[in-house]
Amino acid sequence: MFDVIIAGCGPTGAMLAAELRLHDVRVLVLEKETEPASFVRIVGLHIRSLELMAMRGLLDRILQHGRRRPAGGFFAAIPKPAPKGLDSAYAYLLGIPQPVIVHLLEEHAIELGAQVRRGCAVAGFEQDDEGVTVELADGEQLRSRYLVGCDGARSMVRKLLGVGFPGEPARTETLMGEMEVGVPQEEIAAKVAETRETHQRFWLRPFGEGVYSVVVPAAGVGDRTEPPTLEDFKQQLRAIAGTDFGVHSPRWMSRFGDATRLAERYRVGRVLLAGDAAHIHPPTGGQGLNLGVQDAFNLGWKLAAQIRGWAPETLLDTYQAERHPVAEDVLDNTRAQMELLSAEPGPQAVRRLLTELMDFDEVNRYLIEKITAIGIRYDFGEGPDLLGRRLRDIDVKQGHLYGLLHRGRGLLLDRTERLTVGGWSDRVDYLADPTAVLDVPCVLLRPDGHVAWIGDDQGDLDDHLSRWFGKPAD
Repeated sequence: MFDVIIAGCGPTGAMLAAELRLHDVRVLVLEKETEPASFVRIVGLHIRSLELMAMRGLLDRILQHGRRRPAGGFFAAIPKPAPKGLDSAYAYLLGIPQPVIVHLLEEHAIELGAQVRRGCAVAGFEQDDEGVTVELADGEQLRSRYLVGCDGARSMVRKLLGVGFPGEPARTETLMGEMEVGVPQEEIAAKVAETRETHQRFWLRPFGEGVYSVVVPAAGVGDRTEPPTLEDFKQQLRAIAGTDFGVHSPRWMSRFGDATRLAERYRVGRVLLAGDAAHIHPPTGGQGLNLGVQDAFNLGWKLAAQIRGWAPETLLDTYQAERHPVAEDVLDNTRAQMELLSAEPGPQAVRRLLTELMDFDEVNRYLIEKITAIGIRYDFGEGPDLLGRRLRDIDVKQGHLYGLLHRGRGLLLDRTERLTVGGWSDRVDYLADPTAVLDVPCVLLRPDGHVAWIGDDQGDLDDHLSRWFGKPAD
């Protein structure tokens, strides 16, 4: 008997498993693939995801395998630098191979005690008042209290659950791969610069040792399950750029479309959805992996609280209430970005206008904060602007704030030195620090780093501790 079975050991599933293990939840992760993906696609961790990794003590390990890049030029690939003074200690993009980040997160989950079984696919499940019976493809049955589908865009869990996945099918497709080229780098750079004046979904970027990352619009919408061929790349490169650059010896090739869909519900009883199982969208702006990892951080402590028995009645419902609107916003901004990448005259005119508007700091800052997810504010009711937002990694007398969040617990930061977490000390830590650089007297942080309360009154604090962390211990 497990507490939680997670279908899918991608970044979302692995991160969720680790978050649950911080609270001694018995976790089994089922991954249908027997081996990790062999191709090396570079993905980007945005500012908010880097903050979350820092909160769990993972960032230093991850930084060893990535490459820092400026936090700018994300929105529709409009080449504007990041505005100065972004409100984060991690105001950069970290490019990292996707298999590496998946391995690091899986390794982290296993170190914390999660079990991972590969070559195991969910074929069916039935839930009742006590839990979920999960049937595997080989007929084996497993029992858990909850099941979470982190099994990607074609999620079997979502389909079996009967949750609608409305949205738009792919209208365009893009080919992506890594391969060697047969012309000098200077010639490539000149042709890419010329072509990108009218085709934004096109580039060749050096990847080292004569290998290039190649992205080019596809001729049409094909079968996503069928990888493109080298000849497909050559034909489209010639059609778009007038040359195929002598591409050869591909390392991997794939295609992606601009399908945009959002699950109608993130939870039905004891079964939940997260990551691509709950939402899909074009990769413009590089938000997909980040959105899924952030789902896991939001869900993990809440589901653990439910299992540990101290969750307030509506706590688990706040997962959908908070994350569904965030996904809606990501879907909308990727729709907008895809329009701005069109080579048609109308979208190109709008792109030129937006490029001018982004010279205004307020516009550029707003779009960067949206893409990197540091602008998110959950609705916790009336209060100061900081309420519901994440708190940056400020200096405190014990070092850095995020260093106090490694255990996945709540935290009261008390500048008055007069308050207490009392009967909630088994799930909320306390730090009295009158020197902390804050514009408010005290803040209560949830385990995901969002500000749940601001003030200096013990009675008001107790009410909010009850709201987020349940009844105090006897």
